[in-house]
Amino acid sequence: MESALSRGPERQLAEAFIGLADTLVTGFDIIDFMHTLAEQCVSVIGVDAAGVLVADPAGRLQLMGASSEQSRVLELFQLQSDEGPCLGCFDSGLAVHCADLAAADAARAWPRFTQRARLVGYRAVSALPMRLRGQIIGAMNLFRAAPGELDAGTATLAQALADIATIGLLQERAIRQAQVLTEQLQHALNSRVIIEQAKGIVSERHALPMDQAFTALRQHARSHNQNLTELAHAIVTRAIEPDLRPPGSGDTSAADRRHPPQQ
Repeated sequence: MESALSRGPERQLAEAFIGLADTLVTGFDIIDFMHTLAEQCVSVIGVDAAGVLVADPAGRLQLMGASSEQSRVLELFQLQSDEGPCLGCFDSGLAVHCADLAAADAARAWPRFTQRARLVGYRAVSALPMRLRGQIIGAMNLFRAAPGELDAGTATLAQALADIATIGLLQERAIRQAQVLTEQLQHALNSRVIIEQAKGIVSERHALPMDQAFTALRQHARSHNQNLTELAHAIVTRAIEPDLRPPGSGDTSAADRRHPPQQ
């Protein structure tokens, strides 16, 4: 017997969700991912075009994906003119629907946007938030060539696509941030090993307790505007042999013995 997923629409929908959920593939490309989301909206939901805007680290919306050149240009116009349904959707975190871009209320709300949208052949639009709980990362525009309401079932399906894409994107961000944190921690551990080795060298060379040897290293690095780890590495590799004796110390370092003071 043929399974449900082997039939056309159901299988296409399942593949769309699987594709949007899998952001852990090698060489994940956010631009390709967002274009895929826009294209899936057209093929699965049945709208005429779609665009995806995502906030950058400064909180400004940027175009990240579009299903067609017309929708790409319209999304850019929306950002440049600072008006349109996607902006209101992103600010509020709520869906914005316009059943007829020729209606008077739409023209009052977005005069330049509605004119440009109609010029390229769109008569209705819906903007859906890309949101996970209280975190809003962007918005998705669905354009339609004929006026009319987006029916509730289609709106729910479109929001589900936006939600799964949001979860996938936030998952990828979290993994990337965790990797950066791991690399930073490993770098710190490696630095600590080098610093401990340098402390031992300074302690032995100048007969200093370990805590005083560390203080001498820090003071020398700060007074010479030098990174502490770089200084420690230079001491361990004998690239330099700085005199780190405390002021007034009568100890003579190996470097001082090789270079006695001038008479």
